Amino acid sequence: MSPLGRSLPLSACAVLVQLIACAAWERPAARADHPLDPAIKMAEEGLRRIDASIRDYTAVLVKRERVGDELQPYEYMKLKVRHEQRKGDRIVTPFSVYLKFIKPEELKGREVIYVRGKNDGKLIAHDPPGSWTYKIAGTVRIEPDGFLAMRGNRYPITEIGIRNLVRRLIEVAKEERKRNRPQDCVVKFYQNAKINGRVCTRIDVLHPVKRPGFRFHIARIFVDKERGIPIRYEAYDWPPEPGGQPLLLEEYTYLKVRLNVGLTDRDFDPANPDYAFQ
Repeated sequence: MSPLGRSLPLSACAVLVQLIACAAWERPAARADHPLDPAIKMAEEGLRRIDASIRDYTAVLVKRERVGDELQPYEYMKLKVRHEQRKGDRIVTPFSVYLKFIKPEELKGREVIYVRGKNDGKLIAHDPPGSWTYKIAGTVRIEPDGFLAMRGNRYPITEIGIRNLVRRLIEVAKEERKRNRPQDCVVKFYQNAKINGRVCTRIDVLHPVKRPGFRFHIARIFVDKERGIPIRYEAYDWPPEPGGQPLLLEEYTYLKVRLNVGLTDRDFDPANPDYAFQ
């Protein structure tokens, strides 16, 4: 996840994770022409379930990313996300994000708000006095995928969120299915893994051989058994030399997740007196 927020891009094989997150993942997969077929079907079911049951959530997000050749330090941020809600063709609640950074020290106190369709499509960011990140004191409005927003980040804030992740995985899975062979992907399941005390199913996705279109060599996803949502994802690139260690590309962990807490417009308003925007 970008310090300005983002979803996690996975290979289509990792769509299996999200299908697990939102469906009866312990049942045996039906026989299919391609191992991704049951995953795609279940992910589509999961997307429908998310739309029906998850309106918003809060969490503490811990992320680490490799940007270019440089592995960035861990970042911790408080996160609020509200999913888009529609009534017919009319959007009654836009997709909304609020972030507040906890650490590292140079990012501590930064706040970011993005509401789709508002603020001329820009994100609103505030850095506390002394911050060097934007080199602009106070509050700025910038393009979510522009240079300033993307500096030091892999993905824009517009890609953050569980629903966006599932939707993207479905799209990537269908595209990858067209051009890659069944034997190019290996998936393994491990029960009763734990993340911060939460019991999870761990899914390991492996691409043994590097081929065009694969986004990672190894991915590990931890799906909260009780809540049916992924709370940790980590991905590794192929070793730079034969026999070497895979390189961490990105890792994201969602801690203290609270679903459907009743977030309102106030939670995504820079004028909120609980925030430090100017």
